[in-house]
Amino acid sequence: MKVYLSVDMEGVTGITHWDEAEKGKSEYEEFRAQMTAEAGAACEGALAAGAAEIWVKDAHATGRNLIASRLPRDVRLIRAWSEDPLPMMQELDGTFDAAMMVGYHAGAGRGASPLEHTFTQRFSHIRLNGGDASEFLLNAYYAAYRGVPVVLLSGDERQCKEATALVPQIATIPVMRGLGRSTVSIHPELACERIREAAESALRGDPSECRIELPEHFDVEIGFQHHSTAHRMSFYPGATQRGPTAIACETDDYFDVKRLILFAMLAAWS
Repeated sequence: MKVYLSVDMEGVTGITHWDEAEKGKSEYEEFRAQMTAEAGAACEGALAAGAAEIWVKDAHATGRNLIASRLPRDVRLIRAWSEDPLPMMQELDGTFDAAMMVGYHAGAGRGASPLEHTFTQRFSHIRLNGGDASEFLLNAYYAAYRGVPVVLLSGDERQCKEATALVPQIATIPVMRGLGRSTVSIHPELACERIREAAESALRGDPSECRIELPEHFDVEIGFQHHSTAHRMSFYPGATQRGPTAIACETDDYFDVKRLILFAMLAAWS
């Protein structure tokens, strides 16, 4: 069994402030360690379920957060960014039997996490076919595009609820909930214990139960914090400006959605 794991940081237990998620800040090391511990727990559960190959994507910020020496030896670790349209799902293809996501968080505008965002804080929103899209949704759709079921998600309560709505059979481990600028979290060791157990159980079951069908058509809208970015992105092939701070594009190929988001991120950061 070949398993893929995408790991973010803003959804690990206890994390509450951006100072805890940004490399170089004094509180970062504690949550870098917790991110690594939760990723390691998912890997341990996968190995206990019989996984022969595990690929782990460090999918937060610089992509250089996970402490490699604390992960199981049977892991291939993907660090930093290849700068292709698959930043959080790099190397995922149809050879994988299942995917898991750890440390995921609520999308922009949910009011459910002090660290909520969708790919970058410079996006005000991403909407897909009229509904707000989170990083989980957009990455789960890419997994579906490659025929890979997503069997597990850990993170904040809101993201877990959205995951269950999309994939009813998915194993979810809510490790915290946000309220205003605060969070209420479970103990770090308990989070790892629950992730380990859930990963093993999910992979011992039938991953195919977590397959989802992609829509046949995609209408994607990206909102920016600054109107100048929307103006710049309105010249992207096939894009149109939708109001002063948003652009939209339609396609039947989901890879086009991922490509649009990549160039929108580059435009927002420039």
